[in-house]
Amino acid sequence: MTAPILRDLSALRSATRPWIRAGETIGVVPTMGALHDGHLSLVAAAKARCDRVIVTIFVNPRQFNNPEDLKNYPRTEQEDARKLERYAVDALWVPDGDQMYPPHFATTVSVAGLTDVMEGAHRKGHFDGVATVVTKLFTQTGATDAFFGEKDFQQLMVVRRMACDLDIPVTVHGCPTIREIDGLAMSSRNLLLSDRARTRAPVLHETMERVAEGLRDGRPFDALKAEAIARLTRAGFTGVDYLDLRAQDDLLSLNAPTRPARLFAAAWLAGVRLIDNIAIET
Repeated sequence: MTAPILRDLSALRSATRPWIRAGETIGVVPTMGALHDGHLSLVAAAKARCDRVIVTIFVNPRQFNNPEDLKNYPRTEQEDARKLERYAVDALWVPDGDQMYPPHFATTVSVAGLTDVMEGAHRKGHFDGVATVVTKLFTQTGATDAFFGEKDFQQLMVVRRMACDLDIPVTVHGCPTIREIDGLAMSSRNLLLSDRARTRAPVLHETMERVAEGLRDGRPFDALKAEAIARLTRAGFTGVDYLDLRAQDDLLSLNAPTRPARLFAAAWLAGVRLIDNIAIET
């Protein structure tokens, strides 16, 4: 079934009004398009839990701090719509830019603390853009449930904090990272990798797993980190923005997994920035 593509807020609200009146649950899957199996796993989770499902596609300019990155971001709307047909979602919300940020738009949603490290430190303003657009998507769709992938774990934490602090009545669900058969975390940005770079990209996840194994063996994180960065450099990565061990609940930096923790990484390969994270079990 082909879901209607809605671009105007009045059309979206006309669609959701009877669902809300009937007390139906509405699951929203926010995306920037270029859908892959990771996104589709979120759609499947939403379908399993909710009466109605809306997939949103909006390449949000406010979460890009690099204009060239925004320009190059993959846009595949028609292909995305075809991929969603088998899930029988109830609507695609694909707003034009002026539906999200009309003239004189002057409000920013900002989450302190969780946004000061990792992605927040390397992409100034990124999480303000995320928090602002997600707040709008939640209120526009009337979502009771929202589904985000754990690949962007810091983003998941920011969205949960924002929804809680602003009393938005939505349950934010984190869903497992979906990986290619070689371990590479699925991402729309993977489409930007050359064939050669794509063969090297799985080294990021392999290296993180080696660090996790070392931590389980009681080795110091600083030594493991240095070895990991050297291995990535040998594999052709041109820079590592961060390779951090952090607490899973508040992103506090750790020297050892003395509490539930995750290993986070962001690294550059052939001009493409790849991110990943894995849970550290001790």
